[in-house]
Amino acid sequence: MSVDTKYLIVVAGPTAIGKTELAIKLAKELNTVVISADSRQFYKEMSIGTAKPHYTELQNVKHYFIDCISVKEELNAGTFEKQVLKLLDELFILHKQVILVGGSGMYINSIVKGVDELPEKNETIRSHLNKEYEERGLYFIQEKLKELDLEYYNQVDIQNPQRIIRAIEICLITGKKYSELRKNTHKNRPFVSIKMALNMERDKLYERINLRVDKMMNDGLLDEVIELLPYKKLNALNTVGYKELFDYIEGKLKLEEAVELIKKNSRNYAKRQLTWFRKDNEYMWFNPNQFEQICNWIKIQIV
Repeated sequence: MSVDTKYLIVVAGPTAIGKTELAIKLAKELNTVVISADSRQFYKEMSIGTAKPHYTELQNVKHYFIDCISVKEELNAGTFEKQVLKLLDELFILHKQVILVGGSGMYINSIVKGVDELPEKNETIRSHLNKEYEERGLYFIQEKLKELDLEYYNQVDIQNPQRIIRAIEICLITGKKYSELRKNTHKNRPFVSIKMALNMERDKLYERINLRVDKMMNDGLLDEVIELLPYKKLNALNTVGYKELFDYIEGKLKLEEAVELIKKNSRNYAKRQLTWFRKDNEYMWFNPNQFEQICNWIKIQIV
């Protein structure tokens, strides 16, 4: 590698594993900045339920793409790719390494590999699909996707209505299967990606998740969700920690049931995240406590 080579250090892994803490320690060690690839932390109105870095942490290390949009707006992977690449051009003038941290695999891939060129959303089709989802439920749109594109149905997180609706929308716009349009080609980048992922024993991870949910509730998550009630139908709010408490507010669940469901859904989300990252053999896996080993490994990669 050239002495002028720039490096994007990716810190990935499941929810509650300690990605933020590690990224901040690395940023201090390397005297650099952090870009968030956590698609839930983009939203200004969602703080407690997305486990954003604390104010003091944000003051210690410069972060980008936290609190960057409102829940009334949208930042898809394609737009994220364009905005982050532009930002990286500026950041790499000052820094040899920049850290990209998050658990949203699609958003990480958009920076490292690039996003396939797909049609823009069609408001008419999207509104119709959202209405079908509201009126007929998740199972209905799951079956619709299965009929249109069985291959993608077998790959996608079928509990994520946003992904399902987007895939159906693309099928209807193009008349082709979404799976056929996803080329997954690796675009050239003016930097080298160093990719690590974090994991630990499953029971310890689940304990961390459960404790985090309890802390969120103690920190006022219910009050945060109540304030967001007028926006509950927006895609941004259809996420773990918010949708369960919306059901409690509407009398569909008892509070204790909603909290236990948040824990269960968070654990399931962590499993899906681990499955996603394990499919990519470019990741080097560490326990979040292995800070010294991680630093040594990074130094070896940066030649």
